[in-house]
Amino acid sequence: MTKVFNPPSVRRPFGNYNHGLLVPPGASLLVTSGQLGIGLDDTVPGDVTAQTELCFEAIRAILEEADMSFANVIRISGFLTRREDFPAYMAVRDRFTADLKPTSTLIIVSGFTRPEFLVEVEVTAAKVF
Repeated sequence: MTKVFNPPSVRRPFGNYNHGLLVPPGASLLVTSGQLGIGLDDTVPGDVTAQTELCFEAIRAILEEADMSFANVIRISGFLTRREDFPAYMAVRDRFTADLKPTSTLIIVSGFTRPEFLVEVEVTAAKVF
């Protein structure tokens, strides 16, 4: 069982995440590459909500291949090109995450490998088998 850390000496999290999670010994660890909002047919939606949904759907597929789910995600790192897309990104992120909220970092970046990409998401997951 993953242990949650939100010490009273640290300001409560701003959103649906925890400050720290401790994974027990013997857990398998899965680390994903950053997933971009691009479909199998190489189309890139023009809005951040649709791109974020594609990112999280790709992550779901990777998790399932590893016999895991979003309940096993212990860390999410999100990258956005526009600060104003934060609420839309969070709405999608919060729909996908499980009851045990992962640790989370969101960074505003100047861009990605192609100018149409608005968001990139990577996760770390752990599971005791």
